[in-house]
Amino acid sequence: MEPDFSKYRLEGDNSMYRLPSGLVAPVVTRGGGESANTADSGGALRVAGVSIQHTPATRLWFGKVSNEPGFRSVSHHHGEAETGGYVLSGRARIYFGEKFEDYVDMEEGDWVFVPPFMPHVECNLSRSKPLVWMTTRTPENIVVNLPDVADADLRDWLDR
Repeated sequence: MEPDFSKYRLEGDNSMYRLPSGLVAPVVTRGGGESANTADSGGALRVAGVSIQHTPATRLWFGKVSNEPGFRSVSHHHGEAETGGYVLSGRARIYFGEKFEDYVDMEEGDWVFVPPFMPHVECNLSRSKPLVWMTTRTPENIVVNLPDVADADLRDWLDR
């Protein structure tokens, strides 16, 4: 079945992305040149490969998030941003719901979508290995930290 692209604008003006050289061209962020100037949720190391801070992007944030062994974020949400994630390595858990009583677990190769304004807690399930995610958000890396929840109040966290 052919996808229906009729609802999308297929032509337009991309001149707002013109580089200082005058060209409209792809912008490469080389490994090690990522921007660490990004919001966080209490200890998650986020680096942006594509963001408003260092590319012409205005409606996209794309980066890598690293969590140390045993790490869990503070409770937070990402405002109006839709969030997509991909687990590069490690095992992850996301707590959500009323009082964070629900969770989903993920492992290397899994993808996740987190809806806008959804309070959650991101966790590295391993006590010995780091967790690395690729994450993308539109329009930007919005992080709204919330009052935290105690470890003991996260179902199955202490005895993982």
